[in-house]
Amino acid sequence: MLVDAQRMLREALRVIVGNAADIILVAEADNGTAALARAREIAPDVVVMDLGLPGMSGIETTRRMLAENPGIKVLGLSSFADRRMVLQMLEAGARGYVDKSTGSEELLRGIRAVAKGETFLYAEAAAALVDSLRKRSMRRKRSETLGRREREVLQLLAGGKSSAQIADALSIATGTVEVHRRNIMRKLDLHNVADLTRYAIREGLTSA
Repeated sequence: MLVDAQRMLREALRVIVGNAADIILVAEADNGTAALARAREIAPDVVVMDLGLPGMSGIETTRRMLAENPGIKVLGLSSFADRRMVLQMLEAGARGYVDKSTGSEELLRGIRAVAKGETFLYAEAAAALVDSLRKRSMRRKRSETLGRREREVLQLLAGGKSSAQIADALSIATGTVEVHRRNIMRKLDLHNVADLTRYAIREGLTSA
């Protein structure tokens, strides 16, 4: 199934897929809602999913689609070079990612690979994944340098507590909480409370 907001691109993709003897196009959709409905009806083996869909993004559509039918294999398709977008698509459950600027053979290889349960990433997507894993590894090592009090502050911050609430809970000054927060961000190379929360959840420091 092809999911892309641009009719012209869908027509081009239709031709590419139509020329492949081993691939059958069973459906198309131009938005996330329609894609979810069609997926429920026909349960395609592979969905080529554009990230830049109107309304519900391709990332959210992928997440919902796979929650309903984990057997579907999704190949992300986008012109975005933002590594965060690549990682978000993969974290949503996509098996692969192809850039719209690549040739038709690259797309067909991607479809065939994910259909077999393999992972398929074009060069930039692979680099994004490697870079993300490297940064996570570095942060994990840095987290080992956090003191006991810093870990307590991090856990409470991730749980949604304000600096004043944390100060009260730990019987310390609010200014001390702020110092700990800055030190935690510096050590882990994180830049806001949202990043701290995601990190704490990923590392099992909170169930929030």
